[in-house]
This record gives sequence, C-alpha cells and structure tokens, in this order.
Amino acid sequence: MKNVLIPVDGSNNSLRAVQYMIDSIRENGPCAIHLLNVQLPIVSGTVLSFIDRATIWKYYEDEASTALAGAKAALDKSGIAYEATLLVGNIADSIKSYATERHCDHIVMGARGLGAARSLLLGSVTVKVLHSAHIPVIVVNEGHET
Repeated sequence: MKNVLIPVDGSNNSLRAVQYMIDSIRENGPCAIHLLNVQLPIVSGTVLSFIDRATIWKYYEDEASTALAGAKAALDKSGIAYEATLLVGNIADSIKSYATERHCDHIVMGARGLGAARSLLLGSVTVKVLHSAHIPVIVVNEGHET
C-alpha cells in the first residue's frame, strides 16, 4: 500500500491536494494518508518569558486544528482513513523529515499555500520541498476542483 504525505495549511490549494488524493484513491485503490500541519516556532525570547510553554503548545494545537479542519472533513466524508500530525519548525524541512521518517512514497501538495508569497507561480515552501525531497512530489494546481 502506498504511503502518501499531504502537507495541509488550510489553504484552498491544500484542500485541492486532499481532493486529488480522494479522487486517486477512488480510482486506484487504498493508500495510507498522512496529513501534516507545520507551525512556525515562536522564537522570540520576549514572548517565551511572558507565556509558558503549555500555552504556546496550545496555540500551535489550535492553529493546526483550524488548518486541518477542511482536510479532515473531506476525508471523513469520503470514508478514507488518515493520520493527522502537528509539527513545529521550518515548514519545508519538517515536511521532508516527516516524509523520510514515515517512509512516504510521495508527497502531494498544493502549488501555493497561505504564505506571504501567494502571488508567485509556486509557493516558496513548495519550491523548497521540490528541490529537497528525495521522493516524488505531486503539485496540485488551482485547476483541480474540490
């Protein structure tokens, strides 16, 4: 069975990647789906001196829950099982590491996410993953309807 990673940031493009995999599973049979949301770390020493780590972790969990909600709903509706994970760190590096650690066969991701460079042809995270991953990366563009 194929092992597929879908990085999800809550953007319409990441939802298109999820729908792409739902359609693919319907046509080609089952695979193990890993949803991954990566939160950027809060690194400011000032913040860390006023807010405890438990509160910061709760913030990460809340943000991930919001980002993953649409993807989970689509997979739940389709009856496809998945594993959802939250990581904190550099987004592209975390995606690559997770794919390696979980022995994923490929990564399916949207062409652009919610980042500041949304107007670029491909988002900066997508480009970094394309250049650094040692497994196939399928980039789902805006033309794939959910």
